[in-house]
Amino acid sequence: MNSGITRRTFLAGALLSPLLRCLSQEVRAEDLTIALDLGPAQTFSFDWLKEQARQLASQPYQAPVTGHADILEKIDYDAYRQIRFRPEASLWAKERPYAVQFFHQGKLFQAPVRMYVVNDGMAREIHYSPRLFTFGKTDFATTLPDDLGFAGFRAREAGGKEREWLAFLGASYFRSPGELDQWGLSARGIAVGTGLPTPEEFPYFIRFWLEPITNPKALMIYALLDGPSISGAYRMQAAYSGRVVMDIEAALFPRTAIPRLGIAPMTSMFWYSETNHMQSKDWRPEIHDSDGLAMWTGTGERIWRPLNNPPFVQTSSFFDKNPKGFGLLQRDRNFENYQDIGTFYDRRPSLWVEPLESWGEGAVQLVEIPSDYEIDDNIVAYWVPQAPVQAGSTWTFKYRLHWVAEEPYPANLGRVIATRLGRGGVAGIRPPPPNKSRIVIDFAGGPLESLDEKAPVQLVLNATNSKIENETILPVEGTNRWRAFFDIEPENMNPVDLRAYLRLGDRALTETWLYQYIPYYRTLLG
Repeated sequence: MNSGITRRTFLAGALLSPLLRCLSQEVRAEDLTIALDLGPAQTFSFDWLKEQARQLASQPYQAPVTGHADILEKIDYDAYRQIRFRPEASLWAKERPYAVQFFHQGKLFQAPVRMYVVNDGMAREIHYSPRLFTFGKTDFATTLPDDLGFAGFRAREAGGKEREWLAFLGASYFRSPGELDQWGLSARGIAVGTGLPTPEEFPYFIRFWLEPITNPKALMIYALLDGPSISGAYRMQAAYSGRVVMDIEAALFPRTAIPRLGIAPMTSMFWYSETNHMQSKDWRPEIHDSDGLAMWTGTGERIWRPLNNPPFVQTSSFFDKNPKGFGLLQRDRNFENYQDIGTFYDRRPSLWVEPLESWGEGAVQLVEIPSDYEIDDNIVAYWVPQAPVQAGSTWTFKYRLHWVAEEPYPANLGRVIATRLGRGGVAGIRPPPPNKSRIVIDFAGGPLESLDEKAPVQLVLNATNSKIENETILPVEGTNRWRAFFDIEPENMNPVDLRAYLRLGDRALTETWLYQYIPYYRTLLG
């Protein structure tokens, strides 16, 4: 394994949508009929898997052993795109409404992943063979040994359909295209040390056990995770019916003390939107997989935090107790705001985390990393428990992932639909006032739909280390939107934390808008 790998370089090569889309294409059946070769049956249960993870954590970490690295190095991005799993060898292609296929190892995926199938409490290993794949025009296929291994797996509808609804590939990453059938952000099993000055760790799912269950459109996935600082056992029930929902139970066993452990992490891309379009170097109006972090706090408050592409790594913590949910969302579904006919950013899935038990005190943490390319996944969000994570401790979490187009539990409140930045002062007056920016927030929906335009709506606004002027709230004529805007003059070059919502009397009309204004943006506005 390459010890110099980083989260961003890994994702840039490992999880590009065109690659998975290419891999999902059907290939014609060859003359040779292929079937999966299974090993002997062994007793299996989730309790047994948790004990395996506990034992791993009690021993020194051993990195995955990559065999035949000389061959794998030849399987670069272009070669990997040509590799196809033979559809006639798919697991459960005739027994279930979905089929499971396996990913080949390659230059970017050199760690071998062992795969098992479970029936009636007995597990049998699925053996790798190069005969399970076709290799296109690559010339290395004849040298592939039978002990190479798999890199991951995917689930897709059976019966010749094209729709692929779940994929596990690389470290502990997994993705679903959701109900709009478009790949986008990723989830992963765990995050270790994200956003810290020390190198981030990437634990791997080193083994998977796949089990059919009563629900014909659901798959039970068990996984064993291992990394330098932690081991873990996972039970994940994934079901699809348009949208994809996953119930996850994780038992985690730290080997060492971990200063920042991210639970239910998700990784996305944000280059620019209507908020920071001055940073763009592209002809398209917006480019992002997600445009904001949504939170439903333990006290019931709904929060929307638009994403930033900051000039430096920025970590924001939103402290909470027993959160009801949080997620990275793609709210803007208007194609006109993207104009991309190849990657369809307007269809990217949103991912919502729903705790299925009390998580106690901690924080939803958002890490934003500067990026000048759309292939960089530069946004990470996760839950960090408040209690210290010590070696030898045990942590368990239960939660549900919703791969959806919209939030699964919408509130009857107005939502933030746009956040814009510009020069401060009065439009048309030159020169613009120095060191001032205008922030404009558009709200729509909920009680705003039927609100009289003369209603005495108030903007409740708080800001740190800055001077606020010209606060105004107005209905946008011809729409159901209400627009709030104000000028901001920072006291120094430190980020400004802003908090706002609309109120009528004692009643909150909207969710709470949180934003981090970075004075650096003022220099880009000219």
